[in-house]
Amino acid sequence: MKIDIPDISKQIYKQDVLNVIESGYSIIGPLWTNSQLEWLNNSYKTFKDHDKFLIVSYLVKQTLDFYSRNFVKLNYENFYSKNFLELEKFNVIEVAKNIDIPKESVRRKLIELEEASVIKRLKKKLIISSSAYKFIKPIKTTINISRILSVISKLLLDEKILLKKLDSKKLEKVIKDNFSHVWKIWYELQIPTIISYKQIFQDVESFHIFGACVVNQHFHAQKDKRTKTNRLEFISSIFIDDGMFGLSAMSISDITGIPRSTVVRKLKKLVEKNFLSITVKKHYKLTGKLTDRILPIQKKILNQLSDFSAKIFNLAIL
Repeated sequence: MKIDIPDISKQIYKQDVLNVIESGYSIIGPLWTNSQLEWLNNSYKTFKDHDKFLIVSYLVKQTLDFYSRNFVKLNYENFYSKNFLELEKFNVIEVAKNIDIPKESVRRKLIELEEASVIKRLKKKLIISSSAYKFIKPIKTTINISRILSVISKLLLDEKILLKKLDSKKLEKVIKDNFSHVWKIWYELQIPTIISYKQIFQDVESFHIFGACVVNQHFHAQKDKRTKTNRLEFISSIFIDDGMFGLSAMSISDITGIPRSTVVRKLKKLVEKNFLSITVKKHYKLTGKLTDRILPIQKKILNQLSDFSAKIFNLAIL
């Protein structure tokens, strides 16, 4: 049987991807921040509780790690074809430590997830039943990831790093064909991202609300940019126009799905901490006070995004 051996010289390197993301941030940044906002929107919509979604994501990742260690690779259909998804053994202290949630909160939320039939104890097994798949299937996320990767591939093509642009449909197929592997490395990007920002804002809800303002200003800044702009220049431009309108509390509630009363309470704290400012029209926007703290985290996350992207591109072309 003939075996196709990949042409190593054609592989895409993480550093090349990072370079095009940094230099073309005005193109990638708004797409990436919006995809993160949609991920947060979905995580909150699923359980009305970000931490529960984070716990379930972490547990699924542990199972994906088990598959990877044992050289098991499942496509999307096979992964979700079983009546249940078996979760690898864990202890509450380990979960609490790895996702930065107090162990008593983890213990309580696991009980609530079990009461909601999201997770179940089946003899000695801990499982996610198929009835819960509607909560955890990443239907929109796979589409969003594919679209972002397609745009990054166009930037790589412009720099003659890729020989042709990879369309989003092809990339979505690559993700689904290699689902258990791809989703493992996606969680290795996504879970630390949320935890990093949670440590700045103290809770994910506050970051979620702040993120809605970030996305708003990214897209408005992008409209004013006719040419490709690097990351630092683009982010600086977000704060130049003092007349740039922000978002009202009601708009943020509508965008995030978080109740308006909670949004108002969190916004008050974000303003008190100078993370956001409020205009005379009671619209909220970024102050720039967090730039020195966020830029290093953002750099680290974009480095991880570049690593993830390079791995998917190599799956697609090699």
